Amino acid sequence: MKSAIVLLSGGLDSATVLAMARRDGWQCRALSIDYGQRHRAELDAAKRVAAALGAVEHRLVALDLTVFGGSALTDRSIDVPSQASTGIPVTYVPARNTIFLALALAYAEVSGSQAIFIGVNAIDYSGYPDCRPEFLAAFAKVANLGTKRAVEGERVTIEAPIVGMTKADIVRRGTGLGVDFSLTVSCYNSDAAGRACGRCDACRFRRQGFAEAGVADPTRYQG
Repeated sequence: MKSAIVLLSGGLDSATVLAMARRDGWQCRALSIDYGQRHRAELDAAKRVAAALGAVEHRLVALDLTVFGGSALTDRSIDVPSQASTGIPVTYVPARNTIFLALALAYAEVSGSQAIFIGVNAIDYSGYPDCRPEFLAAFAKVANLGTKRAVEGERVTIEAPIVGMTKADIVRRGTGLGVDFSLTVSCYNSDAAGRACGRCDACRFRRQGFAEAGVADPTRYQG
């Protein structure tokens, strides 16, 4: 069976991508990253999602990006915005997807996996530069230049099946594939129980997606 690494944050997008990969016949190894993020409840969500959607393995890598800070998600002295931002918001984590993809690439090489799936989206998103198709294409070139397996003829592909979808489309697709979105956590400022703030960018896009898709929103909100 063809094998893939799926970067699994525990949020709506990556859960849908895992379900899509499983539908398409991939044996999926889920990879989640504990990078010191403020919204640590997403890691518990990732465990639930991996089990519910049939990942054959789920690994958690600890990598402390708080040593660099520079983001509201890794530096608690920076507040998560409660209103839409102009430009690239402070919730952008410097080089996060570059780092995550590099870790997934190492896992893919060791496990003999042919693909890496990532749930980035460049339509209803916050404008992060490492969510764009151009970035993914560039990383794919790096991946196949810098690994032993690729040099020996076993190339790896970077799969981003929702990169051009609206949030409503993602909700519809996940719902059709049986994703239980009540298991997921998307909020950047969730509490320890995984309840969402309802105000951050991630919450706004998520809520909008359910509303536009005509699907009941199962998100648990604070207050």
